[in-house]
Amino acid sequence: MSAEAQQAALKPGKLWIDGKSADCASGRTIEVINPATREVLATVPRGDAEDVDRAVQAARRAFENPAWRDMDPSARSKMLWRIGELIEKNLDDLARLESLNAGKPLKSARNGDMKPAADIFYYYAGWVRALHSEVIPVDGPFLNYTLREPVGVVGMITAWNYPMLLAAWKVAPALATGCTCVIKPSEMTPLTTLRLAEICQEAGVPDGVVNVVTGYGPEAGEALGRHMDVDKVAFTGSIRSARALLKASGESNLKRLSLELGGKSPNVIFPDADLDAALPAAFWAIYANKGEVCSAGSRLLLHEDVHDQFVEKLVEKASKMRVGDPLDPKTEMGAQISQTQLDRILGYIQSGKDEGAKLLCGGARDTDGVKSRGYFMKPTVFTGVKPEMKIAQEEIFGPVLSVMKFKDEEEAVAISNGTIYGLVSAVWTRDVQRAHRLARQIKAGVVWINTYNGFDSAAPFGGYKQSGFGREMGMHALESYTQVKAVWVAL
Repeated sequence: MSAEAQQAALKPGKLWIDGKSADCASGRTIEVINPATREVLATVPRGDAEDVDRAVQAARRAFENPAWRDMDPSARSKMLWRIGELIEKNLDDLARLESLNAGKPLKSARNGDMKPAADIFYYYAGWVRALHSEVIPVDGPFLNYTLREPVGVVGMITAWNYPMLLAAWKVAPALATGCTCVIKPSEMTPLTTLRLAEICQEAGVPDGVVNVVTGYGPEAGEALGRHMDVDKVAFTGSIRSARALLKASGESNLKRLSLELGGKSPNVIFPDADLDAALPAAFWAIYANKGEVCSAGSRLLLHEDVHDQFVEKLVEKASKMRVGDPLDPKTEMGAQISQTQLDRILGYIQSGKDEGAKLLCGGARDTDGVKSRGYFMKPTVFTGVKPEMKIAQEEIFGPVLSVMKFKDEEEAVAISNGTIYGLVSAVWTRDVQRAHRLARQIKAGVVWINTYNGFDSAAPFGGYKQSGFGREMGMHALESYTQVKAVWVAL
């Protein structure tokens, strides 16, 4: 990123409403912090209900405007493709901005955030002309067919761990189906979402179709959830916030919700697995993106026959992990997002010790050299973890691995399913029958076999149980942005 581009990206931000920058009604601001240095990167408006209402009104006008409503499918498809191209054109600048704002390694921001963000727009550009209705054979002299129509104005509330990517996962299918949107990014990481809105404008998205209101959840997020003219909310975040949105929906207009929440995902390794492949996969399953990943493999279930040797190699690898400046190409793990998150992680580590788990490495802040200024953690491994322990039940959202031992399939499945979550899981075995048995028995929205963290724009992602409902990506995401109308014609 050039000095000029960085200065422009980090200038005091504004809301994005009706195709242009706008001030918030209150004039209040939020400081956006670089978690690696604790320095202020920029300020953005502290939007509230009044600003949300302005954005929703703009989105509603755009939704009803023939320029958007009646846009030819080919034109809409080209527009989404153009957004993908502009993300790729600005890939390095966007990655650097994300790295500065979210504390993640630059390489990770480039390959794990921006490239998939571009791809999701390419993917849904193809779906625009593939959406179709159906003719249904019904009794009597009638022609019966369906219309799949956009749900309307969509509120989008995204989390701070993958700011740009999570916004793209929602904006792309919304635009493909003809919806309009109001995005409320995390107050901690709003910078790339504001850039996404500008990119959409540059790609030809009409005014008001994409709006961004920066602010806090209880002020701006709650207002989106309660607004009577918002038809759907797509949310990524915590169970606690999801419950507030469910309540807000029930007390307002019964808007539909799609919820992508937390996880406490099991990564199950049997003795017949390819352990040389499983080791780096288990390592990155927990330490990628500093452990701030809803799909992190935070529970490592090792068969008793391979437990000791696997743990020894894993701890050796974790102890040598490069933690440091996110902009340094050699860095493998950057800074946690905030002091609050750092304290939360340290609290869980203390809980693990108190409950009798054995700390093998890490377990403390990393304060070597310049890292003392930021929110850095040492990669942490616990063994001797019991399924009922707090560190085995609750989502830590940090680089803390809970290792558990099992003796057979039945115990592995019981431990895997023994939490309130059900987002993702993995099974490592050369036994094909066992792999497919466990894929059916584990209660999770995703089951990876002999791999971890497999993602593709075409593959659905979402959870069971309290990991949420609805799906991101793939054709199934389109269902939550559309509604079906049945048309009867007397013949």
